[in-house]
Amino acid sequence: MDFLSSIICICLIWILIQTFHIISRSKAIPKNLPPGPKPFPVIGNLLDLGDKPHKSLANLANVHGPIMRLKLGPVTTIVISSATLAKEVLQTHDQLLSNRWVPDTFCACKHNELSLPLIPVSTRWRNLRKICMEQLFSNKILDANQDIRHKKVEELLAETHQSSLINEAVNIGRAAFKMTINTLSNTIFSVDMIDSDSDQARELKELIWNVMKDAGKQNLADYFPVFKKLDPQDIRQRVVVNFSKMLDLSVEKSVWA
Repeated sequence: MDFLSSIICICLIWILIQTFHIISRSKAIPKNLPPGPKPFPVIGNLLDLGDKPHKSLANLANVHGPIMRLKLGPVTTIVISSATLAKEVLQTHDQLLSNRWVPDTFCACKHNELSLPLIPVSTRWRNLRKICMEQLFSNKILDANQDIRHKKVEELLAETHQSSLINEAVNIGRAAFKMTINTLSNTIFSVDMIDSDSDQARELKELIWNVMKDAGKQNLADYFPVFKKLDPQDIRQRVVVNFSKMLDLSVEKSVWA
């Protein structure tokens, strides 16, 4: 019992130290930042977002202007709410502003170090971009894969027509999911990854859905970096498990095909 009490006391002291550190950092707002609502200690402007952040941000932009500052926990965030400014950010100055903040969830399996959309502009990024442009997205490759896309669309139409002949309801989500995955797998592995109504198809769809659902969740580690190592909501751990299962299914299917 004494040992447990000591652990609890140490944790509370650590939390207090981190809280005071965050408060001291949040008090000093650089003068060169754009205007924005006054942040609360520790939580910043999280309460200003509400349950509908897109509407809250639009209302805040009407008050503070098309470019404003928000504090999401200790994280300073700049919000652009104007088409003209968005063009400046995404086109005119894209090289300067392309290095983005990566949510903690996407750090699972080192995606932030290996994935093309997430890594900063660097030699690795340029090499990966070059490979994608030459091996995946060039006109020659897209033309070569046209037959695959055409075939998968025909299969989708044929299955839908067959279901209509026997008055069977069509699960559009499942059919579109199967067509998309099989188009990608044929492009990469030259094999269909899933079959209609198979257990593997349902499992793969569930795994992908779980990864997408966890990736879209609000994560405390994004707003309070002190929680990154703790992963208090187990979001990153679940993504690692589901993504590993997805890879196992993909490799198993491609090997035995």
